Amino acid sequence: MSDEKPMGGPAGGPRKLGVFSGFAPPVQVVGFIATRKGDPDRGPMVRMRPDDALVRLVTAGDLVRVVSSRRSELAVLELDDTLPKGGVVLRDVLGAAISEVIRILRVDQPSRNRP
Repeated sequence: MSDEKPMGGPAGGPRKLGVFSGFAPPVQVVGFIATRKGDPDRGPMVRMRPDDALVRLVTAGDLVRVVSSRRSELAVLELDDTLPKGGVVLRDVLGAAISEVIRILRVDQPSRNRP
């Protein structure tokens, strides 16, 4: 009998399945938009090239997690053909700065058909 423990989540605890999935190569922040109270478009948002989004299995309007070295935050995804490959623009996302390398992760939405 082996003394090896099954791999789990952080600190050996159980893994949380179905929270994030997909392939998420790093991207670089090439722009940041900070809004003010009263601006018509506010809130966390990520702009990304359609081909970069396709690799991550996300589409316009999806909820994604923006993960930087300091924190992570949920944001809505918008597609923008004018961005350089591997570059993103963030709006109202705290904890990320221009030139920083971050990850954009797909957030799995709970299915209504699951028990």
